Amino acid sequence: MGTLVTLHLPPGSPLTEQPWVITIGSLGDREDWEPVVCGPYERDHAVALARAVVADDDLMAVVEPMLPLDGADAIRAEIEAVRAAAEDDSEPADELLAERFGAGPPPETPEPHDVREGWRRIAARLAG
Repeated sequence: MGTLVTLHLPPGSPLTEQPWVITIGSLGDREDWEPVVCGPYERDHAVALARAVVADDDLMAVVEPMLPLDGADAIRAEIEAVRAAAEDDSEPADELLAERFGAGPPPETPEPHDVREGWRRIAARLAG
């Protein structure tokens, strides 16, 4: 039984449309190996795949959005925006959501062809 950690996004969050990655590693310090980073995926696919992987194993999966920024200035601007939001307590913050899985089957996992279709949609959004 593993753990999944992801952002709990408010309805309509623009982060939902970003590509998402999954980082899977050992749960605690029981094993010594480098985490595996997979993606990009659409958010629903990333969450379902991560759940399926950690459901029957002592692993931790972190599902988080990627920000496809096109240069150092764009990255700096994003850092400043996040810093400013952190200082302003009036804005609702995205919440981390951790789930522990054990009994019962994992939710439906997307098939490889569904994931590839998601990649095509991600590529179209990034190219557009």
